[in-house]
Amino acid sequence: MAIIAMLYGQSGTGKSTSIRNFTPNDVAVINVSGKPLPFRSPLRTLNTDNYERIDDALQRIKQPSIIIDDATYLMTNEFMRTARISGYQKFTDMALNYYMLVRRAAALPEDKIVYFIGHSETDDKGNEKFKTVGKLLDEKVTLEGLYTIVLKTVVQDGHYFFATHNSGRDTVKSPLGMFEDDLIPNDLAAVDKIIREYYGMTKETAHG
Repeated sequence: MAIIAMLYGQSGTGKSTSIRNFTPNDVAVINVSGKPLPFRSPLRTLNTDNYERIDDALQRIKQPSIIIDDATYLMTNEFMRTARISGYQKFTDMALNYYMLVRRAAALPEDKIVYFIGHSETDDKGNEKFKTVGKLLDEKVTLEGLYTIVLKTVVQDGHYFFATHNSGRDTVKSPLGMFEDDLIPNDLAAVDKIIREYYGMTKETAHG
């Protein structure tokens, strides 16, 4: 099975920018929101929020790592498309669609890592988590529970980091001993290398 990881944070805190050091042979980017990357890059991107197209891409992509950015909009866009539909069934459908995508990503070959990047939200008790479209969806599925690794963006004094360990007020988690420091530079390519070394993963580089 593949490794699936989540990265969440507030807008402008370096989520998309963190992929800047990947090469086109190392990673494929599925761009859900369709926004241009916030840096000059030769990375290939697929712009879509369609689950079937994303499923197909996951099976065809040759690069060892895959990024789904901004995964939050998979739910947001589906919610807006069904805004005129009343009842709870649509929330069940949204939860199922996202859940099945994560499960299919996890079922990819063991040399793959799939990163789901999305926005964060803070509840009325000050706890921070991956943003969904409401409590009804949260009741259907705890998204962070589906992932092996959950990182969060942090900005301190103008410097951009990833939080690697749980603060008690968020859903960050990582395997024991994977990261020594609570905060690391926001470089997802460097994180990818650490994950692969930790698990002894091979890395089949894509060409063409």
